[in-house]
Amino acid sequence: MRIDIISVLPELMESPFQTSILKRAMQKGLAEVHFHQLRDWSLGKHRQIDDEPYGGGAGMIMMIEPIDKCISELKSQRAYDEVIYLTPDGETLTQKIANTLSIKENLIFLCGHYKGIDQRVRELHITKEISIGDYVLTGGELAACVLADSVIRLLPGVLNDEQSALTDSFQDNLLAPPIYTRPADYKGLKVPDILLSGNLKKIEEWQHEQALKITLEKRPDILE
Repeated sequence: MRIDIISVLPELMESPFQTSILKRAMQKGLAEVHFHQLRDWSLGKHRQIDDEPYGGGAGMIMMIEPIDKCISELKSQRAYDEVIYLTPDGETLTQKIANTLSIKENLIFLCGHYKGIDQRVRELHITKEISIGDYVLTGGELAACVLADSVIRLLPGVLNDEQSALTDSFQDNLLAPPIYTRPADYKGLKVPDILLSGNLKKIEEWQHEQALKITLEKRPDILE
């Protein structure tokens, strides 16, 4: 998988991709992540990429021309499955979306900034708009890191135990059940006997019951 991330602050995203699972995925050649400084396609000597909005109002708008030039250049080099705009008014990121994107080959992430992008960028290039929650960030860079992490970790061979990803929260529309490890008794707090029984069928039934119970308590909207 290849992900191209377009941003005015690419340096903000470098650290997450230099550690842990994301770093391992790239070292194995399972994922490529390329950052593109939007100002490299900017206008004039001042490297302008934003301007005042038509019709008035506060804030600045990301201009269409630098974005169009950048995306068009990338598209001329390879075919992309999706061009994704990270924006608060996009579709809320879910595990289902991450699963779907994980089987794609080439993706572009466009990080919004200021008050957002010229609407014509959406009409020309954007195929999917994604939000990571109902709040506003300074820009789309942190959202791009979250999206990339949620997708890359699902690629075959990235996790040492591939079954781990299949049992994550939300994979079956339920939150994860309680989990325990050694010691079996700590300060009088004991691991449920069923988990020590060795009866895999009973353990799976218990885990499903607990997952359902927790989901009903914490996130009933998922079940709805």
